[in-house]
Amino acid sequence: MSAEAQDPACDSLPPEERARANVYGLIGRLLYAAPDARLLAHVYGQPDSADETSSTDLEQAWQALRAACKTAQADAVRHEHDTLFVGTGKSEVTPYTSHYVAHSAPDRHLVALRDELARRNLTRLAGAFEVEDHIAGLCDVMRFLIEQQEPLADQRLFFERFVYPGALPFLAAVATAASAEFYKPVAALAHAFLVVEKVAFDMEPVPVGQRSQ
Repeated sequence: MSAEAQDPACDSLPPEERARANVYGLIGRLLYAAPDARLLAHVYGQPDSADETSSTDLEQAWQALRAACKTAQADAVRHEHDTLFVGTGKSEVTPYTSHYVAHSAPDRHLVALRDELARRNLTRLAGAFEVEDHIAGLCDVMRFLIEQQEPLADQRLFFERFVYPGALPFLAAVATAASAEFYKPVAALAHAFLVVEKVAFDMEPVPVGQRSQ
């Protein structure tokens, strides 16, 4: 998934918004493809939070992921990723969120997502074979919306309609998958982060004319 539009106005992003965009970017990258040795080292090398006494679920999940990146072997993680999300016939866990949305038929959910992406002039990269509801693609859209400094109400609508309902059961499936080892802390970080996002969005009013259906 890619946003083929003007370059994001990243320079003017407040630090907290840059941090949000970076977390979406990291989660999407780890779920799209297995990290190589360089990315594993990069994540492990990131600093602790400014508040070293923090015991929030998000902070604990971040530290657990850093620890996993310290000991992970790139080849083993690649094999785990392929087993979990690709498979030779059927993946152990599908990364396509329409599969997890109980209130709507998967095809209707995907059509609605495609309509929303088209409305925002967002398209898949040429040659990409993943369907638009791949969890990594949705993370990429959220990152783009933040970097473009779209109104929080618009971010909330996309998050609540297309990200949160399918992402949480997907992450739960990863957390309980037999083949998951490295990806359990990845799922834990993503889950903790999305819960924080949901709480923050719940404090933002949604304009009456824009409420999700």
